[in-house]
Amino acid sequence: MSTTTHPVQRGFFQRIDREKLVLAIAAPVLAVIVAVLLCSVLLAVAGYSPFQAFHIMTNYGTASDGQVAILNKATTYYLAGIAVAFGFRMNIFNIGAGGQYQLAALFAAYVGGQLNLPSFLEIPLLLIVAMLVGAAWASIAGVLKVTRGVSEVISTIMLNAIAGAVIGMLLVPGIFAPGNGGGVSNTVQTKLMAGSSNFFTFSTQGGQLYGFLIIAVLVGIGFQLVLSRTRFGFDLRATGRSEEAAAASGVSVKRMVLISICVSGALAGLSAMPDLLTYSHYFGQNFGQTVGFTGISIALLGRNTPVGVAFAALLWAFLDATAPLLSVQNFPPEIIQVMQGTIVICVVVAYELVRRFGVKRQQQKVGAQLAAAAAAANEKKEVAA
Repeated sequence: MSTTTHPVQRGFFQRIDREKLVLAIAAPVLAVIVAVLLCSVLLAVAGYSPFQAFHIMTNYGTASDGQVAILNKATTYYLAGIAVAFGFRMNIFNIGAGGQYQLAALFAAYVGGQLNLPSFLEIPLLLIVAMLVGAAWASIAGVLKVTRGVSEVISTIMLNAIAGAVIGMLLVPGIFAPGNGGGVSNTVQTKLMAGSSNFFTFSTQGGQLYGFLIIAVLVGIGFQLVLSRTRFGFDLRATGRSEEAAAASGVSVKRMVLISICVSGALAGLSAMPDLLTYSHYFGQNFGQTVGFTGISIALLGRNTPVGVAFAALLWAFLDATAPLLSVQNFPPEIIQVMQGTIVICVVVAYELVRRFGVKRQQQKVGAQLAAAAAAANEKKEVAA
C-alpha cells in the first residue's frame, strides 16, 4: 500500500509552524494546570480533599445531564466571549458587554411580551432588537472615543453603571413590567413572552439542549471568515496592530473604531438571547448580571480566536455547572470562583512567559541563519582565494 502524502496535504502541513502551535496551546494549558494545583493546595489547607472535589466535578462533567447543562451555559458564554474578542482584535476593550447584554435582554423581553407573531417572524425580530439595542448602547462609547478621545475602558465601565440605573427606571410596574409586577413573591419582571418566541431545543438523554448552539457555531464561523477572508477583517486587524500604518494605507481609523465597537455591542446583545428565548422567557432583576465580565475572561483565555474561545467557554461552563454540586457535598462554593480567578491571572502570566520564550526562540533562529550565511560567505571567499 502506498503511503505517499498528497502534495496539497504536504503543503498544508508545511505551512503550519508546529512550534508556534505548541506555544499557543502551552499558555492556556499551563494556566489551567497551575490553577488546579493552587486550588488543590487551598482545599487541602482548609481541610478538604482536593481529589474528592475533582472527582465530583469529573463525574458530573461526564454524565449526560451534566454535559447538556455545560453546553447550554457554554452557548451563552461563547457568544459573550466572541463579543469581547471582536473588540479585542481591534484593540478595543469593550468592558461594557454586561450593560449591553442586560439592556438588550430587557428590550427584547419587553417587545416579546407585547407581541404574539408566528415564530418565524417573532424570533428573528427579537434577535434584531437585541442586537440593535446592544450596538446602540456600545456606540455611545464609540462616538466618545472617535470624537473626544475618551478611553473606551472608562466610558464602557461608566455605561455599565448607567445601564443598571436605566433598567431600574424602566423595569417598574406600569412601564416595562405589568401593573402587578409581572412575577411572584414581590419580584418585578417583564410580561411573560408568548410561546411563539420559544427557541427550539434538542431532546437528549441528559435534557433539553439549546438549539441556539447552532447560532453560536455560525457566529464563530462568521467571525473567523470576516477576519481572515474579507477586506473589512484585514482593515480591522491592521488597525488593531497599528493605527498609524492603517491610516497611511487609506483606512479610516475612526470609522473602523465605531463599526467595531458597534459590532461588539451587537454580539453582546445577541448573547442574552439563548437564556431569554429558551429558558426564562422574561427579564427579571437578576438576569445574567455577571455574563459580561465572564465574556472578558473567556476572551482572554481563548486568545480572541473562535476555537480558543470555544474551549474557554466550555471550561468556564464546566466550572459554573459543577459549583452547586460541591456546595451540596459541603465544599466551599467559593473554590470555583477562586479557580476561575486564578485561571485568568495565570493565563495572563503564562501568555507573557510564552511570548518571551517565543521571542527568544525567534532571535536564536535569526542568529543561527545569520551565522550560517556568514559561514557560507567566508567559505566562498576562501574558495575564490
